[in-house]
Amino acid sequence: MSYSLREAISGFRRAPLLTGLSAGMVALALFVIGLFSLVAHNLRIALEEVESRVEVVVYLRDGADLNEVGEAEDDLRRMPEVRSVRYVSKEQAVEKLREDLPEFGEIFSEVETNPLPASLELQVESGSRDPESLARISDVAAVYPFVEDVRYGTDWVDRLYLLRRIGLLSSVGLGAAFAVVGALIIGSAIRIALYARREEIFVMRLVGARDSFVRRPFLIEGAITGLLGGILATFLTYWAYMMVHAFVFPVSFVPLTWVAGGIGGGALFGVLASRLSVGRYLREIG
Repeated sequence: MSYSLREAISGFRRAPLLTGLSAGMVALALFVIGLFSLVAHNLRIALEEVESRVEVVVYLRDGADLNEVGEAEDDLRRMPEVRSVRYVSKEQAVEKLREDLPEFGEIFSEVETNPLPASLELQVESGSRDPESLARISDVAAVYPFVEDVRYGTDWVDRLYLLRRIGLLSSVGLGAAFAVVGALIIGSAIRIALYARREEIFVMRLVGARDSFVRRPFLIEGAITGLLGGILATFLTYWAYMMVHAFVFPVSFVPLTWVAGGIGGGALFGVLASRLSVGRYLREIG
């Protein structure tokens, strides 16, 4: 292993420009992924904050039998997706509206008949605030004959989940594109190093050196190159986070597990690119 490490360091010294370019391309690929991960992470936080306020509101018809409504409350409360059910009378609905929208208080004080319906407010479990679960709760609540309407903000819930999926797919797609470019550059750098040491490799093969022994220094070189690219990408992503946090709006940095995964992914990426290049060269020389 000491021989392989020494040879890998010698490879860096022989072609520092190519090494820096390879690490830079890996960093650029991971930096793009890091930016989209930053967006996806903060979008997830914003979505969770909005989701915490998501509730299903079941509007009741005027004159609904309170006993039947009580039975419906018990049925809905037994659903695994529902955390709690609260009955809101017509009078409580007016008071709540006056608190939330005081500018409409005078309007309702002048109206003799309360136009707001009674309702059931269903708090949803944290793991059941996706569009499918909310639609299932809404369908169950809508079957009662005294229910006039069920609302949970279908449109904006769907849009928020669509934004999350778009952010994930975009980060994967763009990151993969930059990763291919980085792999080509790392592969080219490794092949140039192989060409510079072709006579040494030929002699090693003549004396019986195995392919694994020949390959090992280049795999270490690729791993270090990818590791450097991952570390550089982490600094670039953190710099972008600081700029946005300081001059645009407060955001949260990605979890440390994501950072470790990105750096480790860079090293693995370098190893795979080196392995492919070395394997192809060894097959060529027979």
